[in-house]
Amino acid sequence: RVETSPGVVCWQKSSPIEKVGIYIPGGTAPLFSTILMLAIPAKIAGCSEIVLCTPGIHPAIFYTAKLCGITKMCKIGGAQAIAALSLGTPTVPKVYKIFGPGNQYVTAAKQLVQQSGVAIDMPAGPSEVCVLADETCNPAFVASDLLSQAEHGPDSQVLLVSTSSIVVDQINDALASQLAVLPRKNIAQQALENSTAIVVDSMEQAIFIVNSYAAEHLIIACKNDEVIGEQITNAGSVFLGNYSPESVGDYASGTNHTLPTSGYARAYSGVSVDSFV
Repeated sequence: RVETSPGVVCWQKSSPIEKVGIYIPGGTAPLFSTILMLAIPAKIAGCSEIVLCTPGIHPAIFYTAKLCGITKMCKIGGAQAIAALSLGTPTVPKVYKIFGPGNQYVTAAKQLVQQSGVAIDMPAGPSEVCVLADETCNPAFVASDLLSQAEHGPDSQVLLVSTSSIVVDQINDALASQLAVLPRKNIAQQALENSTAIVVDSMEQAIFIVNSYAAEHLIIACKNDEVIGEQITNAGSVFLGNYSPESVGDYASGTNHTLPTSGYARAYSGVSVDSFV
């Protein structure tokens, strides 16, 4: 409540969005964690109807949906799932806002349905990570962080920015050895072909590149990680230091992993309870 002038009182009331749709990719892995990231804040906000669409059939998907209070679940994926949620069908209810990440087709479909009056959380397409590393980083850790994102899908991208060519060489050596034993090696290898490392002369240049790239996930594996972190303006989620791997943010820390991709972190934030009111 705010009294804007004597006798004039204004206040803000948050009401839940009544009908929301959440899209959970099926792909090559059961992303039941994304159900948690979307359904829990929807329940906290008080959404009365939560419709889940997914092509996945892993038991963990069904169990998590039941656990989180999903009101209707439809086994349908891709752009057609977004179309069904936005228009409504005899079996899929029409919703007011659609949440969730997906491939480039799902992301394009979400952006398209906005024109028909259905809201979306953000453009959240193929996943990406940027690692900013200096000579104090642990090259093996950085390699693991890059691979953990590269294995998401062949259209994922990982970017390494460093002030040291020696560090980049060390990380590339660690990448090669870890990739050789990675269960999802073939997928990660394709993603690495879309990826690159950039060596710059100064931390100022590195920060400029990182802010321009506006990564979904940004890891700052540097000596002055908190100081550098204060200079980051564009990133979905930021991880500070050698012991803050992005996977912790995806699964354990409590931060939400449904985040803007493809540079949209310049204009969007990640999903939160506020996204559902």
